[in-house]
Amino acid sequence: MDVVPLLTLAAILFIKEAGVPVPVPGDLLVVGAGVSTSGRSDAIAWLVAVLIAGYAGGCVQFLLIRGPMRRPILGLLARVGLGEQRLAALAAPLSRRGARGVAIARATPGVRVPVIAASAIAALPFGVFVPGLIAGNTVFVGGHFALGFVVGAPATRIAGAVASPAALVVAIGILATAGGVGWVALRARRETRGVHDESALPSWADAACPICLSIAALESRGARPNSAIAED
Repeated sequence: MDVVPLLTLAAILFIKEAGVPVPVPGDLLVVGAGVSTSGRSDAIAWLVAVLIAGYAGGCVQFLLIRGPMRRPILGLLARVGLGEQRLAALAAPLSRRGARGVAIARATPGVRVPVIAASAIAALPFGVFVPGLIAGNTVFVGGHFALGFVVGAPATRIAGAVASPAALVVAIGILATAGGVGWVALRARRETRGVHDESALPSWADAACPICLSIAALESRGARPNSAIAED
């Protein structure tokens, strides 16, 4: 097992989930982990490590916001577009729906990033928040890892036949850029409909795959970024 790359990936995901706005698409990292372990016997160990890092980081962020670090963390999130107004709008339905609302939101691209902070603001009990976090993260992260694992072997063979390692790095950069462009376009579309959306940066940082962008595009048609958890 490649311990250093695994620990590095887990550390980045932990830091992101703990509330530090690392400008790297989280789902792209997870898909990449699935690709890199495709056909290998240690794939399950990588998936477990990635999931645990996300669970732990989410719990840390939740507890810090509920504790003495509330103002600094909320201030940091506000600097990247997750202002208290948006968090409060998410907190209201979360307080009604509890673990189920957290799970649905954490599995939904474009909504999942601010849900941890919103759950803390909603004063959800830790015992309610954690099951929702685990369920939502397992679906979202596990799905992206599985996607990379399934397409990894054939994609690697094709890439190896037609491209150099440097070209693969460029391709990953292009995919991340495409995610950013997609989210800017979605933000512009929402604003033309009269919906102000400050979440372009954090949304890009957690959605750079075609599936996530497609779901967000469908969601934007109704201009209801919080709709995943708003219905009872």
